[in-house]
Amino acid sequence: MAPDSNGGGPLGATVPRRVVASYSTYRDAERAVDYLSDNNFPVERVSIVGRDLEFVEQVTGRMTYAGAALRGALSGAVVGVLIGWLFSIFSWFDATIGWGWLILDGLWFGTLVGALFGLLSHAMLGGQRDFASIGAMRANRYELLVDDEVATEAERLISRIGESERAAASDTPARQAAST
Repeated sequence: MAPDSNGGGPLGATVPRRVVASYSTYRDAERAVDYLSDNNFPVERVSIVGRDLEFVEQVTGRMTYAGAALRGALSGAVVGVLIGWLFSIFSWFDATIGWGWLILDGLWFGTLVGALFGLLSHAMLGGQRDFASIGAMRANRYELLVDDEVATEAERLISRIGESERAAASDTPARQAAST
């Protein structure tokens, strides 16, 4: 396969690399690297690179004022508990105040501030984004980039992946029982 067009290795290294395999799923690319590792290949010279990235946003539902307040309250409660915990750990207040009260105060104050912030931010959008969603980056294919010096060995090993899977499938218990 052709050398990598950016000419760089991991984290900006300038080692020449080339694509030795391309997969449609990350799991398949991961499986190939695992196979290389099982065969004592120097996997520190391999990179999995996602190509043709796309942003996918899954809409999870409508966003109402109540929903915005609830989401804000939950995130505010978490932040409040953490701040209360930090205050109790480092004893930034009089030692007569129990650590549990600091955490509890952080909880209710964080919940209140978070709910108000959630309501305010939803109201400021003015109905332009009345839905909740979860976004993710996804690649259409995953390429294995290998240092040029060892790429031929990687290609040779990867070409044997199909053979080893067929051999493992032929050694199933049903086939073994039939041969006895």
